[in-house]
Amino acid sequence: MPLRLRLALVFALGTALVIAAAGFLFLSRLGTGLDASLAETLRAQADAEAVRLEVAGPLPPLPPPSAHDADQDHDTGAGAEKVAQVLAPDGRLLAFTDGAGRTPLADPAQAAAGNRREVWFTTSVQGQEYRMLAVPAANAGHDVVVLVGASTRLVDTATAHTRDALLIGGPPAVLAAGLAAYWLAGSALRPVHRMSGRLAEITGQDTGARLPVPATRDEIATLAVTMNDVLDRLADALARQRGFAADVGHELRTPLTALKAELELAAQPGRTREELAAAVAAAARDTDRLIRLSEDLLLLSRTDEGRPVVRPEPLDPAGPLAQAVRAAASRAAPRDVRIRLRTEGPVAMEADPDRLRQAVDNLLDNALRYAPRGSEVDVGLTVLGTGAKARAVIEVRDRGPGFPRAFLPLAFERFRRADAARSRDGGGAGLGLAIVRSIAQAHGGTATADNAPGGGARVRLELPLTGPVPPDPVPPDPVPPDPVPPDPEPPAPDTRPPGTPDPPGQEGAAPPDAPAR
Repeated sequence: MPLRLRLALVFALGTALVIAAAGFLFLSRLGTGLDASLAETLRAQADAEAVRLEVAGPLPPLPPPSAHDADQDHDTGAGAEKVAQVLAPDGRLLAFTDGAGRTPLADPAQAAAGNRREVWFTTSVQGQEYRMLAVPAANAGHDVVVLVGASTRLVDTATAHTRDALLIGGPPAVLAAGLAAYWLAGSALRPVHRMSGRLAEITGQDTGARLPVPATRDEIATLAVTMNDVLDRLADALARQRGFAADVGHELRTPLTALKAELELAAQPGRTREELAAAVAAAARDTDRLIRLSEDLLLLSRTDEGRPVVRPEPLDPAGPLAQAVRAAASRAAPRDVRIRLRTEGPVAMEADPDRLRQAVDNLLDNALRYAPRGSEVDVGLTVLGTGAKARAVIEVRDRGPGFPRAFLPLAFERFRRADAARSRDGGGAGLGLAIVRSIAQAHGGTATADNAPGGGARVRLELPLTGPVPPDPVPPDPVPPDPVPPDPEPPAPDTRPPGTPDPPGQEGAAPPDAPAR
């Protein structure tokens, strides 16, 4: 059923209920008011008659019945509006007015009760309903009962006319309310129909189309503004998706082109065994690069879809950090870059060790890539806050040139590079920091990047904690010493004060093909 018709029916039903309730209440109050007015009139008449009988002499005997009295007793037409009789306590008629008739209007029981107190009752006089009041009085030293009454015709007529007016005027009022609601609903929903038609015309190629906003400044206008905001976000998401697809195609084209060239060279006749081995090794490196890029894209796609990418378990993050430092130390050795790991006691948290290791590996690869020869890379693990707000902070800092100022707001976006040309040549796809942020968010944490006050780039991961843990009874494996490269370059002079010890296994240098920021 259309909304417009439903609203019209609801308004009509509501109007009918309101009219019925108001009519019933009005009729009740009207009848009560008219009955109260009639009662006051009869009470005043009875009091006046009682006073008159008390000061008057004895009542004369009743005249003999006449033909007029007989005709009046049997008349069923309209009688007097007010009647009165005087009765003895035993119910005998002592006096009456014209219209009351010679027949007592109260039975003996009612007369006896009226001799003691006020008695109200209803009776029929000449075919009409009369409201009667019997009160005690005295005449010439004798107890009598004054009986007065008034016709209820006016009360009944007023009530009947009011009821008829409600019955006659109610249905047209209900119909008018339904039609008015139907027209108002149509007028209010007309902008919605226009917006619906406009939405049906918008396609994926028409991302700049928007809905017309009514000038009414009501809920419909608010809906139009909200839907335009949604269209803006969808257009931005579509633009990012298209840009993402273009970047993915561009990134895949380079290793695929190189792989094809290596295979074509290997397929040429006259190639030596060494040349074929070199071509296969180059093709394997390009294949590894494709695999890494595919895994990174798959991780980012899962985070975009809201699918879980981590499997948290209780751990101390110092373990994955130490493993990442050991792995990076061997790559840092050729350029005499030292890696220092600082931890702040045992820390307990719920995290995925593999994803945490992946995030730290990415940060170390970035740091080693830009760390100058003979410099240091600091890896720290600290705890900030207490209680439920406590967070583990993992920080990786190098001594390189730092992030360009214009790059900092875009550092965690995909396919963003601080130096696009050199990063592409070095094999980076610009996904390292984007993956770091996705892993941090999957753990309920955050990732930030800035330049340290003393120089160099700094990236911080803040992850929620679950509380302190006791130290591991089994000590971690010691960091192995740096391997001696076959042909190392002369190391840079050590400018530290004499006697400063070097932590074992904390030295290294960045390889030339480390992923870019």
